[in-house]
Amino acid sequence: MSGRNRVRACLGLGGNLGDPQAAMVAALGILDTHDDITVTRVSSLYRTPPWGLVDQPDFLNAVAEVETSLVPRQLLDACLAAERALKRVRNERWGPRAIDLDVLVYADRSIHEDGLTIPHPRIAERAFVLVPLLEIAPGLAIGDKPLAEALAKLDTGGIDRLDLPSDWWRGER
Repeated sequence: MSGRNRVRACLGLGGNLGDPQAAMVAALGILDTHDDITVTRVSSLYRTPPWGLVDQPDFLNAVAEVETSLVPRQLLDACLAAERALKRVRNERWGPRAIDLDVLVYADRSIHEDGLTIPHPRIAERAFVLVPLLEIAPGLAIGDKPLAEALAKLDTGGIDRLDLPSDWWRGER
């Protein structure tokens, strides 16, 4: 890693086409081999009902904590490059996809730039994000609002943790 300070960021991962678990393993492998990104923790893998566009297969979702010396835009670019390497196709908003990577939080920073909003703008509305996020960062708050309180107001029905080893994301690397 370069000499810049390292910060903690959390990434959301999801997919519902093909083999999304394998796509997440591959995406995390791409990110973890980046000179300026280290995957430090990954949540369990969860099967979740679709959100937004509901007439599609269930998703698999997880959250990864990374340490990085990249600035937020560079981290987003690294995530998008991993998606491209895995042949991500963007056809419709909230539609089916093999892999999706989102920067959820970056340290305690609040960022509003063209194409980049951190914390993720709908983080507190999405149980499929909050369940795995709070598994690895239970005390996380956005501003002065604990995310556990946001999750308590959401429907978590249909979210099932898969019975996999804690290092499921390491795959066959």
